Amino acid sequence: MLRFAQTCERIAATSKKLQKTRLVADYLLSLDIEDAARAALFFTGRAFPRFAEDVTQVGGSLIWQALAAVSSASAGEMEAGYRRYGDLGGAAGELLAGKTENRSLSLAEAQNTLRELAARRGPGQKLELLTQILRRVTPLEAKYFIKILTGELRIGLVEGLVEEALARAYDRPLTEIQRANMLTGDIGAALRLAATGRLAEARLRLFHPVGFMLASAAETPEDLVSAFPQGGVAEEKYDGIRAQIHKGSGKVRLFSRTLDELVEFLELEAPLRALPGEFILDGEIVGWRNGRPVAFTEFQRRLGRKHAELFLPLELPASLIVFDLLWKDGELILDQPWTARRAQLEALLAAVKQSSGSPAVQLSTLSTAASESEWESAFQAALTRGHEGIMAKAPDSPYVPGRRGRYWLKLKRPLATLDVVVTAVEYGHGRRHAVLSDYTFSVRDGDRLVTVGKAYSGLTDVEIRDLTEYFQQHILENLGFRFRVEPSVVIEVAFNNIQRSSRHESGFALRFPRIVRLRPDKPVAEIDTLERVREVYERQQGPERQAQES
Repeated sequence: MLRFAQTCERIAATSKKLQKTRLVADYLLSLDIEDAARAALFFTGRAFPRFAEDVTQVGGSLIWQALAAVSSASAGEMEAGYRRYGDLGGAAGELLAGKTENRSLSLAEAQNTLRELAARRGPGQKLELLTQILRRVTPLEAKYFIKILTGELRIGLVEGLVEEALARAYDRPLTEIQRANMLTGDIGAALRLAATGRLAEARLRLFHPVGFMLASAAETPEDLVSAFPQGGVAEEKYDGIRAQIHKGSGKVRLFSRTLDELVEFLELEAPLRALPGEFILDGEIVGWRNGRPVAFTEFQRRLGRKHAELFLPLELPASLIVFDLLWKDGELILDQPWTARRAQLEALLAAVKQSSGSPAVQLSTLSTAASESEWESAFQAALTRGHEGIMAKAPDSPYVPGRRGRYWLKLKRPLATLDVVVTAVEYGHGRRHAVLSDYTFSVRDGDRLVTVGKAYSGLTDVEIRDLTEYFQQHILENLGFRFRVEPSVVIEVAFNNIQRSSRHESGFALRFPRIVRLRPDKPVAEIDTLERVREVYERQQGPERQAQES
C-alpha cells in the first residue's frame, strides 16, 4: 500500500496524461496479477467493483472521529487541515504525522479491511476498526486509504486513463480493454483478462449490472434536425426511476442508475418473471394512475423503504416502461442497431397481456420525426400526456453503456427558476477547498426567510472568488464548516422540480438546483416567496393531485 500511495503522489504531481498512464502501467507491471487487479481498482477511486453491492457506510463524520482519536488534534487544527487540502484524506496525511505506528499495509490487507468495514454492523464497530487501521499505517497510506474509502482519489486519474494504462502495460487494444471493463463491471477483472491474453472471454453476466446509456441535452427541435438530418425516433421521456432489469434462473432483480439494487417495487417481479426466457432490459419505473403518470415528487415516496408497506403500492402503483433490450438468452445484443433491438423487445413484450388501465410492464411510446415541426409536435404531445419531454434516438444507434454521446438526445420542458437570497455558505471540495462555493438559499415567508435548497454549480471561478471575499466580511455566525451570512446576495436558481421536504424549514426542497446568474439588480425585498414555491409545487402535481390535497 505504501508503494501505491507513493505512486499516487507522483501521478498527482504531473498534469500530463501520458505521464500519468505510464506511471500507472509501470507500477502495475511491478506487481503480481492479483495485487495489480487490486491496485487498478483503487486507481479508479473505488473500494469495490462497479457491479458489487458492498458499501462501507463510513461517512465523513466517522472518519472525522477516527482522525480526532488518532491525531489528538483540536477541532481548530482539524478544520484548518481540511481547508488546506479540501478532502479528509489530504488532511489525514498532515494530522497523523508522527502519530502512527508506521507499519505498512499490503494491498490485500487494505482490500480486506474495506470489506470488513462493509460487513461490520453499526457505527461503533466501524469506528473501532477504522481507528485501528489509521493508528497502524504510515500517514501517507492513511491519506490514500481514506481517499479510496470516500471515493475521492483526486489525483487527476479518471477511469479512462486507467484503461489506457492497462492497454499500455499488457500491450492490448484499448477498445478491448474498455469493452472488457464495461461487460464485467470490474477493472480488476479486465486486468486479469488482459494480463493472460483472454480479453475475448469477457462476458456480460446476469445480475452484474452495467452502466446505463446516457443522453446529451438538446435545447430546441432545431437541434434535433441538425443531429438527425435523415430523421430519427421520438420516444416519450418519462420522469421516474431509471432501472436495469435482470431476469434469469427464476429470479428478477432491478438496479438503479448507481447500480444499486432497487427493492421497493416487488409488484413488478411477477409480471417480469412471466416474460419468456432470460434478459436484461433498460427502462423507467413510473407512478401510473388513471392512465397518466404521477409526478415524480409524489412517486418518490416509494423510494428508500426498508420494509414493504401495503398501502403504498395501492396508492402509488408502479409501472415499468421498457425502452431497450441489452441481452437475451445468452446473446449480447447491445451492439446491434436500435431498430433490431426494438424489434426483439417488441417480440418479447408481446407476451404481456395488455389489459385495460395500467399494465405493470409497458413498451415506451414512439413516433418518427424529421422536420422541426414534427419534432415539436412529438415534444408537445409528450408534455400533454404528462411526461418530461422526448428522447430523440438515431435508428442505427448501438447501446453504449456508461457513455453520453450524440446517438441519444433529450429535449425537456424549460426549467423553472426562482430568485432567492444566500443565507449560509460553506467551503467547497477539491480545487475549491479554499473558497466559499456552496450556497444555502432562502425565499421570503412574510417577514422571515426560509431555506429551500443548496447549490454549488453555475458560477465562474472569478464570481466565486469575489463572493468568497464578500461573504468573509459579512459572516453572522461561524458554525464550523458552515457560516451563516447576511442575506444580501440574490441569485437566480434553476431546478427540475420541487418536492416536499422536512429537511428545510420551508417544507420544500428544489430538486437538482443550479445557479443561473447573480442578480445584483434585485433587492432582497423582491425575491420570490414561499407562496410562489407552493404555486410551482402544486402546478407540477397536476389537477388530480391538487384535488386530493385540497
